[in-house]
Amino acid sequence: MTASQTAEITGLYRYPIKGLTPEPLPRVPLRTGQTLPADRRYAIENGPSGFDPEQPQWKPKIQFLMLARNERLASLDSRFDEATNRLTIRKDGQVVASGDLETAAGRSAIEDYFTANFQPELKGPPKLLSGRDHSFSDVARKVVSIINLNSVRAIETMLGGTAVNPLRFRGNLYVKGWPAWSELDLVGQTLAIGAARLKVVKRIVRCPAVNVDPGTAKRDLEIPPTLSRNLGHMDCGIYAEVIADGEIGVGDTIAVEAPKLV
Repeated sequence: MTASQTAEITGLYRYPIKGLTPEPLPRVPLRTGQTLPADRRYAIENGPSGFDPEQPQWKPKIQFLMLARNERLASLDSRFDEATNRLTIRKDGQVVASGDLETAAGRSAIEDYFTANFQPELKGPPKLLSGRDHSFSDVARKVVSIINLNSVRAIETMLGGTAVNPLRFRGNLYVKGWPAWSELDLVGQTLAIGAARLKVVKRIVRCPAVNVDPGTAKRDLEIPPTLSRNLGHMDCGIYAEVIADGEIGVGDTIAVEAPKLV
């Protein structure tokens, strides 16, 4: 991809609780070294993980309830109110749990729901975890994930024309305008979105979570094996670190900055 090729942000999402519902955002401030505000702020521990909220350290996703193994999570509709820290979970349109995640009583209300409804998947008592500004990301760094919609369309072709909901990939930014798979060559390069700058640090290796339809909660596709057979890898999307502050929003242009001449 050349520096002249640009893309447009078509969707912007955060995931306040790891494994639960994505929340669309029109605009969001990016801060150096941080995720989108409240992205993966919380996680539901699936059995003792040793996570210490006073000294938060990265833990692998297998320690938490997650779509890769617990596809029933996709049948829940969750909403997080950042002003009150309240999580509300609905199932089939009915509120099944609600609580302030910064209080013991609120966390207990959420934990009780999963205790009662997620057997036999639980490896121990489910615990709602928070670590101040810690991010329960799949990688041990604070990143923004970017999904190229043309790459998703290419996957549909590999699957014989089967429609693929881009939300399967649980990205923060969804973009159009880049050729399919060209984003994978951006590792090490800098992206400009208004005043914000993001350094692309890693390709995203896909796990079985993308096989789960976010609308039906059914595990109905085999995307990572399909990628492996067709491309020799299981990558779709990129991780980037914020290196300069700025506000971004749907409709904004993403430009690949030309390398600075020394």
